Formats: sequence, structure tokens, C-alpha cells
Amino acid sequence: MRKLFLLLFVTLSYTISWAQQVRYDFAAPNAAHHEAEITLTISGIRQGPAIFRMSRSSPGRYATHEFGKNVYNVSAADGNGKTLTVIKTDGDVYTVPNHKGQIVLHYTLYGNYADGTYASIDQTGYHLNMPASFMWVKGLENAPITIHFSDVDKSWKIATQLKPSGEANTFTASGLQYFMDSPVKIGKLHTREWKVTNPDHKTYTFKLALEAEASESLVDSFTQKLQLIVKEAQAVFGEVPAYDNGSYTFIASLNPYVHGDGMEHRNSTMITSGRVFTGANSFLGTFAHEFFHCWNVERIRPKSLEPFNFEKSNMSEGLWVAEGFTQYYGLLLMRRAGLTPDSIFTLQMASLVNAKENTPGGKYYTPLENSQRAVFVDAGVSVDRTNYPNMFTSYYSHGGALALALDMELRDRPGKSLDGFMRELWKRFGKTEKPYTMNGLQDALAAYTNADFAKVFFTKYVYGHASIDYRKLLSKAGLEVSSTGAVADITGSTRLETEKGKLVVADNTIRDTPLYDAGVDAGDELTELDGEALHNEQDLESILSRHKAGEQLKLVYKHRNALIETSIKLKGNTVLNVIPSNKLNTSGNEKLKSDWQSSRAK
Repeated sequence: MRKLFLLLFVTLSYTISWAQQVRYDFAAPNAAHHEAEITLTISGIRQGPAIFRMSRSSPGRYATHEFGKNVYNVSAADGNGKTLTVIKTDGDVYTVPNHKGQIVLHYTLYGNYADGTYASIDQTGYHLNMPASFMWVKGLENAPITIHFSDVDKSWKIATQLKPSGEANTFTASGLQYFMDSPVKIGKLHTREWKVTNPDHKTYTFKLALEAEASESLVDSFTQKLQLIVKEAQAVFGEVPAYDNGSYTFIASLNPYVHGDGMEHRNSTMITSGRVFTGANSFLGTFAHEFFHCWNVERIRPKSLEPFNFEKSNMSEGLWVAEGFTQYYGLLLMRRAGLTPDSIFTLQMASLVNAKENTPGGKYYTPLENSQRAVFVDAGVSVDRTNYPNMFTSYYSHGGALALALDMELRDRPGKSLDGFMRELWKRFGKTEKPYTMNGLQDALAAYTNADFAKVFFTKYVYGHASIDYRKLLSKAGLEVSSTGAVADITGSTRLETEKGKLVVADNTIRDTPLYDAGVDAGDELTELDGEALHNEQDLESILSRHKAGEQLKLVYKHRNALIETSIKLKGNTVLNVIPSNKLNTSGNEKLKSDWQSSRAK
């Protein structure tokens, strides 16, 4: 018995001595120059080289971001303060080859870009997106994490979804995935709280932490509108998620000192806008979008994003649902909450329709392909010209256009709607937190409707890029889809610029436009049309106003040093408009429109 006790004691002591722990200590003595000093204390490391690294991607972003460029003065010591060798083995990777199980790593972080992705250290407070701020250790991804913030002014508040530890200015996370998904805002914040109760009578606390120059009454008014959005989103799914730690936090910086962005997280969102905060409804659109993400992408999640890889870009074929359906619902929640007038909502729907029907990316490429290109376009940086105008349409707008089409298709069936389909996805993939595949999505749609409907929809619009008859679909809601096709046009959405009295093609010409068909492309100068000189866009518009679609005109353009003369056939303007129609104003259409756009909250 004594031997067994000693064996257990030795085993327990060994386990405790090797318990993996991660602690960050954050201080900013040089905040005036946007520098922070970060100490990372690691215990329980097994023998062998310890590899520390900065992330290259961030939750909610899909392209790579070189956060390691803002880290320097890296040093390491053991638990007794003895200096350890640190070798920089890559641009964002540091290796400590020899240690005895505990390492204290120190580095300087520069941060001067406050948005939903990067970091800012300033005398007025700290804006920390975790992948942009904190190194981590390979092999310790599941170790519990503690973080302590020093240099916190007594007048400042801390907003985060991290769990308070009980120690002042100190928080915890269960592991790296949660830690990296938990932004922190420290400064002078307006804060508000309210409760939301689910049908199971469980109550969750909602918080707003707002950095803005605003009166308390303006913040109150803004909070009341935000509560309407929360209620409308809850009504779509029938409940809010069971938030970790029992709360959800809207972290927002709405002031001229930040850069515009919105980034979803599991139990919070980081929203930034460089516009002066006025409390206007236009600020709330981003809140509606990002809040919907706490269901759709944080919990109803593509398998291709599981687990999130912080060392590389994260490609997913499912962003047309994760981001696109969320884009659609962000607009719809605002409408249902009474925060978007009818005239603006129809313009928003027209924008989705045009994204699918009037862009090469929507017409010739699938939403899967557009989703996969996020690794290059999601705030990714490049210096060379791409052909995106002719082979990419944002998965936000492409997916939003499919959500609109699917919603109208479903509403033609008794008791069906996209709301109901989202509840099906929530039941299958969200509450269970079982990530989905494309086959899983199709199976869910088949269960909600039938196998034939799901197969046709996925074949035509997900795995294919068939045109969608929005005229027919939207007519059911009393809306007319029309174009101004009689107006003569040669450019489509090709961008032109006037440079020193010369009319120059500023970007790629767009496929299926007269300019593209004539061989004109970026950098070419348009010199003459129908025998008249071109010096600016007004000259072009004046000439086109005297002609009709279908006419052939002589075009002269300059490519490098060569003047090229060609014939160009005018086309009609293909931009589609969505407007209410008295001709379609029937009781059935009015009911569908009301069910679609009116408040669903109780």
C-alpha cells in the first residue's frame, strides 16, 4: 500500500511538474509610439526545440497576413532568468533549441492599424486582434492560456469574450483556437448590457462596448436599435446560441482613428468604421451581418475551415453560404427591424441580382470557385494586375444572390422559406457543431424540401452557374425586375479615367462589352468614336446619346504607341433595376412580401 502511494505521488508530481501552461503579460510603456512589450511564459514543454511563431491568418479572414513583420527585439530566458539562445528560423518563426521545460520569451510588438484584423497600441487604449498580437508555441495548442494586461488606465474598460480569471485585468482561454478568436478592446468605452431569454428559459447577457465620441442618450438610442436586430436574428433560428460564459459582446470602434472592417467571432464581434459616429442606421448594417455569423459560420461551419490553420491561408468552397447567406440576412434583418426603408432595400436586392446576372464571375463561374478565390482576395496583398473583373464575383454578393433566389423559390411552397432552411441547418450542423460539406448541405435541403428540388438547385446554381429568372421569382413579391437596355453603351462597368485631356481605360475591360470584344484593354487610350475626338467621359456620353444599341461605329484607340482603328457594335445597358410594381400588387404577392420583409420577432 505504501509503495502504491509513493508511486501515485511520484506520478502525480511528475504530471504536475510537466503541466502545460501558457501565460501572456502585456504592457505598453511606449504606447505613444505604438509599441507594446509582451512576455510569453511557457511551462511544461517537452525536451527538444521549442518553436514560437506569429500567425499568418486570422479567424474570419481567408487570405494570409504577415503579422510577423511587426515583431522584433525577441529574446528568451529560463525560469531563473538565464538567457537562452533564440534562432530566427523563418520570417515569423523563432526557435529555442535548448531549454529545461520552462521558457520566458519576450518581444516588442508594433501596432498602428485598428480594424477587424490588425492591432493598435496607443496612448488612448489598445485594440488587439490576437493573431496580429501574440506569438504561440507549436505543440501547445491545447494548453490553457492566461493573459494579464498592465498599463491599464483606471478610467479604461476592457471588452473581450475571454473569461475573467478573478485577478484584475486578467483573463483565460481554454486553448489556442479560442484565444486567437477573442479580440480585446481596452480604452474609454461606452458600455451597455441587456438580457435575452431563449424558449428554454435560459438567459444570456448581451453587451455593447463602443469607442466613439457620443452622448449617453445617443448610445442609448443606438443600443435600442441594436436590440431590434438581435431579436430579428433570434427569430430566424428560434433561439440564440448557448454562448460560452453566458454572454455575447459587440465590440465597436466608430471614430476617425480606425479603419473600416467587421469581423465575427464565436461570442463577440469586432466592428470598426472611420466615419464619425452619428448613431445613424447605416452603422448597424455591419452589426446585423456580423451578429448573424454567430450562427452561420461560427457554429454552422464549413468542414474546410475546421480546424482553423493559423500558419497559412484557409481555403473553403463554402463561403457562398458562410458569407453570402449572411450578407443576405444582414440586409434582411435590417429591413425586418424597420431600419431600412423600402426604397433602399429594393436597391440592395437589385445589387445582388446584378452580381449574379451581370458580372462575368456570376455568369461564368460557380459560387464554389468564387469562394475558393478568397485566399487571394480577402484583404490579400498583391502588386501585379489580376483578371478578377472577368473571373471573380465576391462570394458575399454571389452567395447573397443565391440566398435571395432560394428564399423566393422556397416561399412558393406552402410553409417554406429560407428561414426554415436556416433552422434546418442550425439543427443539423449548428447546435451539434458538426461541420458541413457540400453534400451535407444538399442533403439538408433535400430533407427540408425533397431530393429532386435539392438536386436541381445544387446542379444548376452551386456546381453550375446557370442564369436565374429573378423577374419571375421577385414578381411573386410584387417586385418588377427591368433594365434600361435601350441606352447605348460600350463600357459596361469598365472604369475609365481622364488623364491630361486623354480618355484612358483604367482597369480591365469587362467580358461581353463592346470594348472587350473590340480588343481594347487596360491602359489603352480611346481617341476617337464615330469620327469625333474623345478627351473625357462627357465626350463619350455625348456621342452615345445620339445612337442606339445595335449600331456599328468606328472606334480609334491607342495601344502603347500604335493607333488601332476598328468597328464597335453598341450594346444596350444591361443593369437591372428592382422596383415595386402596381401591376403585380395582388393580395397573394402582398402576403409573400410581408412574410418575407416584416418583423418576425415576438
